[in-house]
Amino acid sequence: MTGESVFTYGAPGLKFGTGASDEIGYDLSTYDVRRVLVLTDPGVAATGHPQRIAEQMHAFGIETQVFDAVHVEPTDASFEAAIAFARDSGPWDAYVAVGGGSTIDTAKAVNLLTTNDGELMDYVNAPVGRARAPRNPLKPLVAVPTTTGTGAESTTICVLDVLAQQVKTGISHARLRPTLAVVDPALTMTQPAGVTAAAGMDILCHALESYTARPFTSYDKKTPEQRVPYCGSNPISDLWSEQAMSLLSTSFRRAVNHGDDAGAREQMALAATMAGLGFGNAGVHIPHANAYPIAGRVHERCPDFRPAGYEADEAMVPHGMAVSLTAPEAFRWTFSSSPERHLRAASLLAPDHGYDAGPDALPAVLADLMRDIAIPNGLGEVGYGESDVDDLVEGAMKQQRLLATAPREVTDEDAAGILGRSLELW
Repeated sequence: MTGESVFTYGAPGLKFGTGASDEIGYDLSTYDVRRVLVLTDPGVAATGHPQRIAEQMHAFGIETQVFDAVHVEPTDASFEAAIAFARDSGPWDAYVAVGGGSTIDTAKAVNLLTTNDGELMDYVNAPVGRARAPRNPLKPLVAVPTTTGTGAESTTICVLDVLAQQVKTGISHARLRPTLAVVDPALTMTQPAGVTAAAGMDILCHALESYTARPFTSYDKKTPEQRVPYCGSNPISDLWSEQAMSLLSTSFRRAVNHGDDAGAREQMALAATMAGLGFGNAGVHIPHANAYPIAGRVHERCPDFRPAGYEADEAMVPHGMAVSLTAPEAFRWTFSSSPERHLRAASLLAPDHGYDAGPDALPAVLADLMRDIAIPNGLGEVGYGESDVDDLVEGAMKQQRLLATAPREVTDEDAAGILGRSLELW
């Protein structure tokens, strides 16, 4: 047998529903822990949620400390600062991440580097880093998302900007997956419209990219030690991705335009979790590979861009926004690999869309949605131009771990075409 016949599926424990974050002290007491570090960012700390969660652990005899200096859109420098804090104030029996993907990813890196030796770049994906696998088990990590988007509470990766190389990349290993995801939709009610829009596009691209990823059966047969968490589209990940898209079709615009709609917020939280369970096993591909240099090089190329809804004191393109900016053109290019899947996705997202049943259908659905929720009209509106395309191609082509999941082989010329056509989307 030359083709792969085995796919894998992994997921954290999950507790979902309004009030779920009130039970974390009990949940951690079942792991027999005594000292817990709670990580968060300054914006989420201002809501009081991390402190409340930390304090309710005391009733179960658990000592806590809150680290509230997580950097939104984390870098190697911010990871290292959090790791140094945890090492100096530890040892810790467990970690709790209260925040968006930035906080959950920071907690994953802290957990990794306080339980295993070496430096951060030892574990970063090749070719940016050395792609070393952890030798030791990690401590329990409870992920408590306060944004609806990243799916980081479900996945085995953490993402960071490597400043010296001006590239966004990640660390990927099954041991990074949180032990327990606690998804409390009540924590997302204060999420600004701009954050809801950008993070929601991350949900959508997670679902679309995993649904259109190359099938697990298309890979060469692997031995057990060769298998990685991203195994390609498969029957289980397909179910999660389809359910996420169905939820988004009825809740996304409502959550952005009517932020106090509790039902829409709950559907978005559920969609984020489901999409995370899908892409955390199948993988993502071209839009995410492109997003890494788009976000990583904005400081140099687009120093004046500030996204709506974010209290940014420096240029930044939020991850979900960066992913979305090339998604319409990426899916136009991948259409030939599986027309039926692209059309099925379009029909799930917009059941009454009425577009032609061809390669323009899914891009049209995406463009309509992006206009409605005020996502920028392509890379040009962020500040990139024709002269930046080659540089963005170079950064995207470094993301071979992601591009290996693409349903078509991507060349430099292909990437340049997708990025160039994404300077203006409509």
